[in-house]
Amino acid sequence: MKVALALLALAVLAVLAYGAALVAGLRRRRVDIWWRDYRRHLREQRAIPAPSGPVHVLFCFVDHYEPRWGGADARTEAERVDRWVREYPRLCEGHRDADGRPPRHSFFFPSEEYRPEHIDKLAALCQAGYGEVEVHLHHDNDTEAGLRANLGTFLAQLVDGHGVLPVDPATGRALWSFVHGNWALDNSRDDGRWCGVNNELRILADLGCYADYTLPSAPSDTQTSTVNSIYYATDDPCCPKSHDTGVPVRVGGAPSGDLMILQGPLCLRWKRRAGIPVPAIENGDVRAGNPPTPERVDAWVRTGVHVQGRPEWVFVKVHTHGTQERDIGALLGEPVARMFSHLERRYNDGTNYRLHYVTAREMYNIARAAEAGLAGDPARTAITSCRRPYRPRGSAAGGEAPS
Repeated sequence: MKVALALLALAVLAVLAYGAALVAGLRRRRVDIWWRDYRRHLREQRAIPAPSGPVHVLFCFVDHYEPRWGGADARTEAERVDRWVREYPRLCEGHRDADGRPPRHSFFFPSEEYRPEHIDKLAALCQAGYGEVEVHLHHDNDTEAGLRANLGTFLAQLVDGHGVLPVDPATGRALWSFVHGNWALDNSRDDGRWCGVNNELRILADLGCYADYTLPSAPSDTQTSTVNSIYYATDDPCCPKSHDTGVPVRVGGAPSGDLMILQGPLCLRWKRRAGIPVPAIENGDVRAGNPPTPERVDAWVRTGVHVQGRPEWVFVKVHTHGTQERDIGALLGEPVARMFSHLERRYNDGTNYRLHYVTAREMYNIARAAEAGLAGDPARTAITSCRRPYRPRGSAAGGEAPS
């Protein structure tokens, strides 16, 4: 009897110790920032009724594309870009979505790494139908004047020198989307590093940015309390991290604030370490050490990021750092090829699912189309052929729907 009680006490202590270790690990990874909204999201997902028609899976691969990563010399930079231009079309051979299009890559190129030859090569790849170029930036201890000058110069280079960004015909401004380096959008790090500009959202909007794709950034302290959402953020120039919360994009709504924030999936999943189940953060980061397995792809789709009122259009935005040698083989090789195959096999049967490979700009266009009340097949009702960011007729942002 005493032995049984002792064993029971040990088992209870082991369970308590395991639970305490789990909680401590989650706190170290800053799950406390977003746990409350994550529970809200799970409740809302369970309440969504089954769709009457196919679910449209909109898959967007966002690349923090940094040829100079690690302080590379010009030759190494060129080799990294050349490898993408040479191998990405081969990777896409045989892979098509419901619209007959190949996978499309969104190259968010850093302004501080600009070399015209790199953009020219990417422009040719994109012109062949494999993606689009967007804007990335790493900066630290910056000012409003410095940020405006930096981005203004870079945008002029992308438009005038390479023609890779659309232009608003009414204003002549470049139209573009953004990913912030080191995740620190709107000065959102606790220590204030890697940005420095509290009114960054307003500056980006002034310069023609329509959407940000930085998030999720967990386990970083830059992660917002809002998760698995598409929403409008309004800048507070006196405070950092103005995009922590915002107004959800919804069917029948209207644009507000400064930028649309298009988040990728963020959830918890179980992994095994030494045979013991432990919770892990699923943040849509694709790399060799964290390959895009079928289980991960299913988790991304199951998370169900969507415009409120249009749950049958599921937005799956994942990210990578495409020029790092430790990962580039996986990104241009079998792991990502298997990811495409699983997407096309599981989520493109034409009855339950239809798959659409989209760029960052196209994903924004689809969100705006849902907001305007469009339904059915997003590729037919909205968008993917429209070169400019979509603005429904009479919307607060002006402009007209594409023909």
